[in-house]
Amino acid sequence: MAHIDVSNIDYFLSDGTQLLNGVTFKVPDGSKTALIGPNGTGKTTLFRIISGDLVPDEGVIGRSGNMGIMRQFVGQVRDDSTVRDLLVSAAPPALAAAARTVDEAELAMVEHDDEPTQMAYAQAIVDWGDAGGYDVETVWDEVCMAALGLPFDRAQHRPASSLSGGEQKRLVLEALFAGPDQLLLLDEPDNYLDVPGKRWLEAKLNESKKTVFFISHDRELLNNAAGRIVTLEPGINGAGAWIHGGGFGSYVDARADRNARFEELRKRWDEEHVKLKELVNMYKNKAAFRSDMANRYHAAQTRLAKFLEAGPPEALPIEQNVQMRLKGGRTAKRAIVAEKLELTGLMKPFSTEVWFGDRVGVLGSNGSGKSHFLRLLATGGTDPEREHLPVSDVEIAEVPHDGTVKLGARIRPGFFAQTHVRPDLLGKTLLEILHRGDEHRSGMGREAAAGALDGYGLAPQSEQKYESLSGGQQARFQILLLQLSGATLLLLDEPTDNLDLHSAEALERAIDHFEGTVLAVTHDRWFARTFDRFLVFGSDGKVYESAEPVWDEKRVVRAR
Repeated sequence: MAHIDVSNIDYFLSDGTQLLNGVTFKVPDGSKTALIGPNGTGKTTLFRIISGDLVPDEGVIGRSGNMGIMRQFVGQVRDDSTVRDLLVSAAPPALAAAARTVDEAELAMVEHDDEPTQMAYAQAIVDWGDAGGYDVETVWDEVCMAALGLPFDRAQHRPASSLSGGEQKRLVLEALFAGPDQLLLLDEPDNYLDVPGKRWLEAKLNESKKTVFFISHDRELLNNAAGRIVTLEPGINGAGAWIHGGGFGSYVDARADRNARFEELRKRWDEEHVKLKELVNMYKNKAAFRSDMANRYHAAQTRLAKFLEAGPPEALPIEQNVQMRLKGGRTAKRAIVAEKLELTGLMKPFSTEVWFGDRVGVLGSNGSGKSHFLRLLATGGTDPEREHLPVSDVEIAEVPHDGTVKLGARIRPGFFAQTHVRPDLLGKTLLEILHRGDEHRSGMGREAAAGALDGYGLAPQSEQKYESLSGGQQARFQILLLQLSGATLLLLDEPTDNLDLHSAEALERAIDHFEGTVLAVTHDRWFARTFDRFLVFGSDGKVYESAEPVWDEKRVVRAR
């Protein structure tokens, strides 16, 4: 038995802004319930309240069953933690505490090899066994083989940062689904997963008897695996929740019908309000000349007061108005020419041409070299001309390669980084970044900058620093910078991963109107339908072209 009961949750930000307003819903036992909503409405904050990391200002959380949690940082681990540390982070609290004690005892043994330290280490080992540590290592062995193709004893000391984002996600998800927790809280579990990984996740969600509450913006995953959908809807006084008792297939129509009913109810309420005010005024005028109208006047006042006290029907939720306008510009007909290009240690030599105006999806399993290919193009390719340097100060690691890849005349690459890591933007507010400009784009006056942010649904965040934004807000701001920088070649590495549904649709429209060339690494099956052709990084190490998306390529066969 495992469930979640969220009751009347209010939460205020440190500046006094109300983020959540009376959020109420249930996650029934055994259900697979998705949480969706515009970026910045408080989805991750709500998850942290449910997990106990944050305390709400009002309301209570009830739940049953032991809870396993995948937090948002998984997939972006870049510190010195290991694979074992990543697995411990997803373990039950008692087991995680015992693991940390063993780690501390081992470190103490290195520094002080005396009898008390040895005894403490021996006790830590006993406690680890009592907590079920040796049993879970057997599970972790299976998990590492499934996620990484390595046994636990070979993988445990490997840096977590050496894993791709998808490998980090898959590792923790394998551990959670194989673990003892009956209730799983998953914050964007599909981010960084390739399509075979997403299909695996869909199958796990559908076959598991665990209760799962997860955040996702992947329309295909929602359609295939969510039995219920909770939507956080922004309002004037913070976000409230609407519950759709079915899957994503019926969600869009159900939401449209609901909003239409709200609109009709509000219209009728406004009409009744006007009638009551006119009635009060009529009896007021008559009572001034006829004493027998006084009672009717007071009765009409009372009726209007009760009507206003009851208040209007539920307000129509505030809809995002994201209008992305990627402009681009004319370039040479041949935008990219690769000749016998080999990404060192990743893929075998391949040759290809990309023409002006092409929309190319770059597909393949995680770790195959897709992001390396985009990064190579983002730095201008082999021996770049000055005009081919990137249109932003984003830090791009060098990509070792043989053969050549050249960019055409007037090609200015604009790179969208999958992890949103932008050291050049840290510590600056959005208005400050736009106002200052840089060597790639002109600075903007406050009014123009505010208008640009409003077009991307970021006006309320104008005074926030870049690092304080949600993942989806950072993604939208990166796309805005590409718009302002004059890029003629868009290199998008998983651009829809953190975008809410409305923003993803806005990006699709912007790409459709962009005058230039687009290459996008994506595992978003819905998004990929909008592309013309596909470069597929195959499991045999070969790169080939396809007219249709190819989603069944397995892990590239290479020494690990």
